[in-house]
Amino acid sequence: MPASKSLKYRIFVSARPGSGKELVEDLGDNKYKVWVREPADKGSANKAVILALSKHLDIPRSQLIIRTGHISRNKIVEVLE
Repeated sequence: MPASKSLKYRIFVSARPGSGKELVEDLGDNKYKVWVREPADKGSANKAVILALSKHLDIPRSQLIIRTGHISRNKIVEVLE
């Protein structure tokens, strides 16, 4: 049985779906602004935000979970160990 992953820390994300660019800006204090090209439709922007954060933070996507804000631009993302 695999061990469950534990919470490492939380980050606060301001997402900008449907943007003309893909960019992650570190605002400090675990706050990020993330621009993605995908529209806010059927979770595609959320997937793109997770992918962008994964690349920026250099951690696997499987360690990032959107905890709140699935249908909002403001999200809390948990980083797991």
